[in-house]
Amino acid sequence: MDTAVLDSVSTVASPWTLGPLHLANRVVMGSMHTGMEVRDDGGAGMAAFYRERAAGGAACIITGGIAVSDEARGGPDFAVFGVDGADERFRVAVDAVHESGSVILAQLFHAGRYALAAGLVDRHGAPQRVVAPTALPWAAARGVVPTALTSDEVEQTIEDFAAAARSAAAIGFDGVEIMASEGYLINQFQSPLTNLRDDEWGGTPAKRRRFAVAVVQTVRAAVPELAVTIRLSGADLMPGSTTDDEVDALVHDLLPLGLDGISVGIGWHESRTPTVQAAVPHGAWLAYAARIARVVRASEHPDVRVIASNRMTDLRDGEAVLADGLVDAVALARPFLADPDIVSRSLAGRFDLVNTCIGCNQACLDRSIIGAPVSCLVNPRAGHELRFPLRPTVAPKRVDVVGGGPAGLAAAVDAARRGHRVTLWEAADELGGQFGLAALVPGKEDYAATVRAARAELDERGATVHLGRAATASDLLDSDAVVLAPGVVPRRIDLPSAGLPHVLDYERALREGVPEGTVAVIGGGGIGVDTAAFLTESPDEAERASSFAARWDVTVAPDVVGDLPQRQPVAPRTPRPGDQVTVLRRSGKFGQGVGLTSRWVALGRLRDAGVRMVGGVQEYLRIEPGALWIRAEDGSEQRIPADHVVVCAGQERAEHDLGAALEAAGVPFALVGGARDAASVDAVRATTEALEAVRALAP
Repeated sequence: MDTAVLDSVSTVASPWTLGPLHLANRVVMGSMHTGMEVRDDGGAGMAAFYRERAAGGAACIITGGIAVSDEARGGPDFAVFGVDGADERFRVAVDAVHESGSVILAQLFHAGRYALAAGLVDRHGAPQRVVAPTALPWAAARGVVPTALTSDEVEQTIEDFAAAARSAAAIGFDGVEIMASEGYLINQFQSPLTNLRDDEWGGTPAKRRRFAVAVVQTVRAAVPELAVTIRLSGADLMPGSTTDDEVDALVHDLLPLGLDGISVGIGWHESRTPTVQAAVPHGAWLAYAARIARVVRASEHPDVRVIASNRMTDLRDGEAVLADGLVDAVALARPFLADPDIVSRSLAGRFDLVNTCIGCNQACLDRSIIGAPVSCLVNPRAGHELRFPLRPTVAPKRVDVVGGGPAGLAAAVDAARRGHRVTLWEAADELGGQFGLAALVPGKEDYAATVRAARAELDERGATVHLGRAATASDLLDSDAVVLAPGVVPRRIDLPSAGLPHVLDYERALREGVPEGTVAVIGGGGIGVDTAAFLTESPDEAERASSFAARWDVTVAPDVVGDLPQRQPVAPRTPRPGDQVTVLRRSGKFGQGVGLTSRWVALGRLRDAGVRMVGGVQEYLRIEPGALWIRAEDGSEQRIPADHVVVCAGQERAEHDLGAALEAAGVPFALVGGARDAASVDAVRATTEALEAVRALAP
């Protein structure tokens, strides 16, 4: 490693200890619920998933939450030790991690009132109960009111954590992490919002802390030889919930109990403060980990390790956090979905190869909430490593990929990794397609990193990349396999005066900017919402971080806010006042197409900016200088101020006739993404189809 690279990640790369564990670097793969824990595959899928991350340099891996009892499950895809072969599956996964030179901790989990138990039964066939400190439901409970735990049941739940820890030890785990953050059961006991008890487990802050203390004491006694950590909430981000002083008091209570580490989480799932979306500034929550670290360092147990987490995507982010020695390690979760080799590539100085998490949540968090298989938009192999192994091909083929957007890049990179001879054809002068446009939207700059990483890997593996060169049928006739991913173009609208010079499609608006004045955005789906954000928000990350802190009354740490090499610089742009922008939609929800956990954030940003949103448009009537005329929901004609009109009315397939020519010539090919169906395409579907297609055409 050269000196410059070593300096950029020297602390991250240094060894450390976590209780009895000696770890090669200070990067922890944080817990992620994937659903793989209950797959009927003998643990092979989970083992393959963890093996790649361990081999890629993750020194310590935390499993997804493992329920400590039947009623602790968050939903049907949560495992419980001792139930339905779970122990055998985890043993296979643990062995895989150990064989790859890493350690693995089991996260002990109880959902409490967050359990989505409709239709679930316990191991005895009885309906699963939803339990909590107090019988208070939460917004997404679907009418289910939890049962308040009796004092005896509280004691039994504490023992459930200890029993699960003993099971983890018997299986071969190196330690356990107690989940006490993000609004789950232990966190619920701490909060005056969810703990209204007046017995020994509630009524005062000290009594509300007793449950967490008892769990840690019991778990520590159950597994004296293992590492024991706890994940605490640095801040609940819920008005009226646990205060900073009360969190600090809990830390003081826990430190004498033999904990080896404290991982600092943030927020509850029901909080209205964004915590993990792309719009959240990088490193936004580091100040909370630093606060807890200062409490630890000033105590009589200063050697307890503190692990920071949330909204770090690059190991240089981690270096900025660790350099002053206050925090001991960083936990990254979704970045390990995006790139299993994030650690090894970074420590080798190949930051250009790292496929960065873009914070979209579409294939990970959004799916986990509904119990669907978790994967990753920018790495569709994630969670499917068994189905799509990375074995080198024994019969290299010539593989041509037409289109350098997210789908084309996914296909090209996968084929090149496996040793095929890849040629990528892109008609534009740069790669990226829709990702290149997305990267121009404030908060989505990281989308450019996926494009950068793909280009770096294609170059590394000897692929040929043609830019500014549309493929012709004759270019492809000698190919063994062709993936057609030419992407989409903005859909045109049939409206009088749509050809006026002040009418732009969204691609032109994003690439060239929109001159000063009022703007009407035709189309309120995901593209329209992004365009409105482009018009009204600052392109400067530090400025947005300051605004985020003020808007949500939180402390945003400055450590990693600002320009790092992986964040592409954008042209200077002065955002306009939100009241100069109107977004219009005929039917459906504004932001339709934006992910489940991100849509409310995107719309909230526009509302905060003062953007006007007009739904129920019956008809767009005409465009004239300075105005867009519509027929409103009530049938009246209304004038919308519009010095400029930006059309975000969907997408249509990019024109090409290659499929017919290839079929006639007998060349194997597949249409993927928008080339197959532009009406319902999204990036998750596009990259997944691209991976499936290139594997079918070029095994």
